[in-house]
Amino acid sequence: VQLQASGGGLVQAGGSLRLSCAASGQTFSSHTMGWFRQGTGKEREFVAGISVTGEYSYYADSVKGRFTISRDNAKNTVYLQMNSLKPGDTAVYYCAATNKGLIRRPALYDYWGQGTQVTVSS
Repeated sequence: VQLQASGGGLVQAGGSLRLSCAASGQTFSSHTMGWFRQGTGKEREFVAGISVTGEYSYYADSVKGRFTISRDNAKNTVYLQMNSLKPGDTAVYYCAATNKGLIRRPALYDYWGQGTQVTVSS
Protein backbone atom coordinates (compact mmCIF):
# COMPACT_ATOMS: atom_id res chain seq x y z
CA VAL A 1 0.00 0.00 0.00
CA GLN A 2 1.38 3.41 -0.98
CA LEU A 3 -0.08 6.45 0.76
CA GLN A 4 -0.19 10.11 -0.24
CA ALA A 5 -1.39 12.66 2.31
CA SER A 6 -2.63 16.13 1.38
CA GLY A 7 -4.73 19.01 2.65
CA GLY A 8 -2.46 20.61 5.21
CA GLY A 9 -1.93 24.32 5.47
CA LEU A 10 -1.98 27.41 7.67
CA VAL A 11 -5.18 28.16 9.58
CA GLN A 12 -6.15 30.42 12.47
CA ALA A 13 -7.12 29.00 15.83
CA GLY A 14 -10.74 27.91 15.76
CA GLY A 15 -10.61 27.12 12.07
CA SER A 16 -10.96 23.84 10.20
CA LEU A 17 -8.99 21.72 7.77
CA ARG A 18 -9.69 18.45 6.02
CA LEU A 19 -6.82 16.10 5.37
CA SER A 20 -6.99 13.39 2.74
CA CYS A 21 -4.88 10.29 2.26
CA ALA A 22 -5.07 8.52 -1.07
CA ALA A 23 -3.92 4.91 -1.21
CA SER A 24 -2.76 2.86 -4.13
CA GLY A 25 -2.93 -0.90 -4.21
CA GLN A 26 -5.73 -3.37 -3.91
CA THR A 27 -5.36 -4.05 -0.19
CA PHE A 28 -6.52 -0.66 1.11
CA SER A 29 -9.92 -2.00 2.09
CA SER A 30 -8.33 -4.73 4.22
CA HIS A 31 -6.26 -2.34 6.38
CA THR A 32 -7.05 -0.32 9.46
CA MET A 33 -6.12 3.28 8.71
CA GLY A 34 -4.67 5.76 11.14
CA TRP A 35 -3.64 9.38 11.38
CA PHE A 36 -0.62 10.39 13.43
CA ARG A 37 1.16 13.68 14.02
CA GLN A 38 4.60 14.83 15.02
CA GLY A 39 5.33 18.29 16.35
CA THR A 40 8.78 19.83 16.31
CA GLY A 41 10.96 18.08 18.87
CA LYS A 42 8.20 15.68 19.84
CA GLU A 43 7.54 12.01 19.32
CA ARG A 44 5.06 10.84 16.74
CA GLU A 45 1.66 10.41 18.38
CA PHE A 46 -1.58 8.70 17.48
CA VAL A 47 -4.47 10.95 16.48
CA ALA A 48 -7.27 8.78 15.09
CA GLY A 49 -7.93 5.36 13.60
CA ILE A 50 -10.70 3.68 11.64
CA SER A 51 -11.56 0.06 11.06
CA VAL A 52 -11.55 -1.73 7.72
CA THR A 53 -15.24 -1.16 7.05
CA GLY A 54 -15.37 2.24 8.72
CA GLU A 55 -17.74 0.96 11.38
CA TYR A 56 -15.37 1.71 14.25
CA SER A 57 -13.29 4.81 14.88
CA TYR A 58 -11.14 5.77 17.83
CA TYR A 59 -9.34 8.91 18.86
CA ALA A 60 -6.69 10.37 21.08
CA ASP A 61 -8.24 12.18 24.03
CA SER A 62 -6.67 15.44 22.87
CA VAL A 63 -8.71 15.51 19.65
CA LYS A 64 -11.90 13.70 20.66
CA GLY A 65 -14.95 15.77 19.78
CA ARG A 66 -12.98 18.01 17.40
CA PHE A 67 -11.58 15.61 14.79
CA THR A 68 -13.44 13.03 12.71
CA ILE A 69 -11.86 10.23 10.73
CA SER A 70 -13.68 8.63 7.82
CA ARG A 71 -12.88 6.47 4.82
CA ASP A 72 -14.22 5.78 1.35
CA ASN A 73 -13.08 2.33 0.25
CA ALA A 74 -14.45 2.87 -3.26
CA LYS A 75 -12.03 5.80 -3.62
CA ASN A 76 -9.20 4.24 -1.59
CA THR A 77 -9.13 7.37 0.55
CA VAL A 78 -9.18 8.16 4.26
CA TYR A 79 -10.00 11.60 5.61
CA LEU A 80 -9.41 13.56 8.77
CA GLN A 81 -11.80 16.45 9.38
CA MET A 82 -10.26 18.79 11.93
CA ASN A 83 -12.44 21.43 13.57
CA SER A 84 -11.82 23.91 16.38
CA LEU A 85 -8.13 23.77 15.70
CA LYS A 86 -5.70 24.92 18.38
CA PRO A 87 -2.07 26.04 18.17
CA GLY A 88 -1.19 22.78 19.96
CA ASP A 89 -2.45 20.88 16.90
CA THR A 90 0.45 22.25 14.86
CA ALA A 91 2.43 19.31 13.50
CA VAL A 92 3.22 17.22 10.47
CA TYR A 93 0.32 14.83 9.99
CA TYR A 94 0.86 11.33 8.63
CA CYS A 95 -1.54 8.67 7.46
CA ALA A 96 -0.67 5.04 7.98
CA ALA A 97 -2.05 1.56 7.38
CA THR A 98 -1.92 -1.67 9.35
CA ASN A 99 -3.40 -5.15 9.12
CA LYS A 100 -3.06 -5.70 12.89
CA GLY A 101 -6.46 -4.42 13.97
CA LEU A 102 -7.53 -1.34 15.93
CA ILE A 103 -4.18 -0.23 17.31
CA ARG A 104 -2.49 3.03 18.28
CA ARG A 105 1.21 2.23 18.40
CA PRO A 106 3.07 3.76 15.44
CA ALA A 107 5.55 0.88 15.37
CA LEU A 108 2.76 -1.55 14.50
CA TYR A 109 1.70 0.32 11.38
CA ASP A 110 3.22 -1.10 8.21
CA TYR A 111 2.78 1.64 5.63
CA TRP A 112 3.21 5.41 5.94
CA GLY A 113 2.51 8.45 3.81
CA GLN A 114 4.94 11.32 3.45
CA GLY A 115 3.21 13.75 5.82
CA THR A 116 1.45 17.07 5.41
CA GLN A 117 2.14 20.18 7.51
CA VAL A 118 -0.64 21.70 9.59
CA THR A 119 0.08 25.04 11.24
CA VAL A 120 -2.43 26.71 13.53
CA SER A 121 -1.80 30.34 14.40
CA SER A 122 -3.09 31.99 17.56
